[in-house]
Amino acid sequence: MGRKVLFVALLSLASASLALASDPSPLQDLCVAHLNSTVRVNGFVCKDPKLAMASDFFFTGLDKARTPINPVGSNVTAVNVNQIPGLNTLAISMVRIDYAPYGQNPPHTHPRATEILTVLEGSLFVGFVTSNPENRLISKVLRKGDVFVFPIGLVHFQFNVGNTNAVAIAALSSQNPGVITVANSVFGSKPKISGDILARAFQVEKRIVDLIQSKF
Repeated sequence: MGRKVLFVALLSLASASLALASDPSPLQDLCVAHLNSTVRVNGFVCKDPKLAMASDFFFTGLDKARTPINPVGSNVTAVNVNQIPGLNTLAISMVRIDYAPYGQNPPHTHPRATEILTVLEGSLFVGFVTSNPENRLISKVLRKGDVFVFPIGLVHFQFNVGNTNAVAIAALSSQNPGVITVANSVFGSKPKISGDILARAFQVEKRIVDLIQSKF
């Protein structure tokens, strides 16, 4: 009997942890973020719902092309709780990504969100890598109208395989999904990770690590 109770308790804990794997569900109709509040909580403090306005739930301009100006040839326009305060507690956000010819959204993760992406223009080679020890690349070339899912927390990327600009829209299962770009995090941390540590981790000479770090 004792073992059965223990098993049920462990199962309940496991179920609870799965239920809490994404942003918490709201307990009210709306919770417009008070972005300037000095109170710190897991998310944003709600402003008085009686003061909520249409502008708290609105964003415009996602139809406008953005010049891919970063070094890897892409430009990400985020629409999360910082742009739409009404997203607070609703566990959803989105981005527009513009890619230059042969540009990319480099390997990165979203620590708090699964992503679902659809191509509006052009062709993208996309993929994600499963966790250790398998580290299997699951990838596909997408064309206009195609949709692909990147599971929460896994390293993923998109690469424009065409010689014209490409555009994609993605939705994410968090009001603030976060982005950890692998190269920036590893080689551009402040302060720097020791070159000796990275040289051993990547099994290359330290001078190669030093060269890469100098670019960040």
